[in-house]
Amino acid sequence: MAGTETRTPRERYREQVRAEVKERAREQIAAAGSSALSLNAIAKQLGMSGPALYRYFAGRDELITELITDAYRSLADTIKAAAADEPELGTVAHALRDWGLADPHRYFLIYGTPIPGYHAPQDVTLIAAEIMQVLLDACAAIPTAAADTTFDTHLASHRAWDGGHNASPQALHLAMVTWTRLHGALSLELTGHFGGMGFDPALLYQAEVDALLGR
Repeated sequence: MAGTETRTPRERYREQVRAEVKERAREQIAAAGSSALSLNAIAKQLGMSGPALYRYFAGRDELITELITDAYRSLADTIKAAAADEPELGTVAHALRDWGLADPHRYFLIYGTPIPGYHAPQDVTLIAAEIMQVLLDACAAIPTAAADTTFDTHLASHRAWDGGHNASPQALHLAMVTWTRLHGALSLELTGHFGGMGFDPALLYQAEVDALLGR
């Protein structure tokens, strides 16, 4: 993106309005969920007509794509920064939890119930793949036994999701199990399903990480 000093006043104003629209959209999603997102309601909040707002976003799907892209980009950058300091599975795992706890609504925008009628474009899935690459790097660094499960054998020939990573089937298995178990624990925590059960969700999450690491 061009630097502030090279943008025209019109371009700066457009970016400001787009940023305000996205902020209002995030507030709507936090209040009533992504399915309730309404461009007309946002336009009214900003004191403009519905048609005027469409000069900044072509429609609901474009706005949703921007929000999802921002969320994935934030998580990818967070996890990559954490792994750069300490490229270990536990570090990646806790970076994910910290990011989710900081903004649960942003977490559920990308890992919650799919938005009816919305399909993410390819560039969004490419950002999501960056996150998986960091996880695969961490899992590939952990010594594993030779393939001895049905799922290991299955993954050896079903790895279109790995982005060309050279991880072994066992590392792929660990990455998949890690991703599902951590998201399962984190999703239950963020939706309040542990409330009233009398234990510390942070300790449960750490126990899951320890189990994945064979501790």
